[in-house]
Order: sequence, then C-alpha cells, then structure tokens
Amino acid sequence: MNISQTAMATGLPAKTIRYYEEIGLIAPARGGNGYRSFSQQDVHKLGFLGRARELGFSIEECRALLALYEDRGRASADVKEIAQQHLQEIDAKMAKLAAMRAALADLVSRCSGDHRPDCPILEDLAIEPSGRVD
Repeated sequence: MNISQTAMATGLPAKTIRYYEEIGLIAPARGGNGYRSFSQQDVHKLGFLGRARELGFSIEECRALLALYEDRGRASADVKEIAQQHLQEIDAKMAKLAAMRAALADLVSRCSGDHRPDCPILEDLAIEPSGRVD
C-alpha cells in the first residue's frame, strides 16, 4: 500500500505519516524505487497512533503505549499508569480553563458595553502581575 492509500485508510495526512516514520514510530518497507510500502501492520499501528493522538497523548506517550501494545508480556498496570497520568493532566487543564472562563465571564458581566469608555475588562487586563496599574 502506498502512502496516499495508507493516508486514506487511516485518516491521517501523508505529512503526519512521514513524520511518524521520521521519528521512528513506524518503519514501512521501501521498494527498489525508494517508495514506501505500508503493510497492514503499519496501517494498524498508524490507526493506533491516530486514536492515541485524538485522546491527546503526546508523541512520547504514544511511543510508550505502542511499545506496550507490541509487548505481549506487558503489565496492564504500566498502560494504566500512562493513561492515569494523562488523565490528571487533562483534569488540570480543564480546571485551569474553568477558572479562566469564570474570570472572563465575571469581567464580561461587569462591562456595560455601552458608549462610555469605562471598561472593567480593559482595566483588569492593564493590571500588572505585581498588582500595579499602568
């Protein structure tokens, strides 16, 4: 299977597939003409990587998960540890986004949005981290 067929089968852009090859996540065979030839196993790995990336796993986490997937002697605890760590990172990001949303919603609610120049949003943005206003 060539790269365009593989891209179509996996839903991944050819550029992403080439990048995954470049960083050693996959190693498709090369024909005498130098063209990549993807096996069903390569397509399966790429699908695995695509799904892991959709879940937000980093490239290094994907590398570790793929190694565990290919290791039939793996302990599921090792897989769970990676997933739990990633879940904690997602929860932390969500908490930070919720706090950002609450702060912005408060500012928006305090802004009259009329013809007057007074604007609590701009006033808040002008406060330096030290608490001093420019």
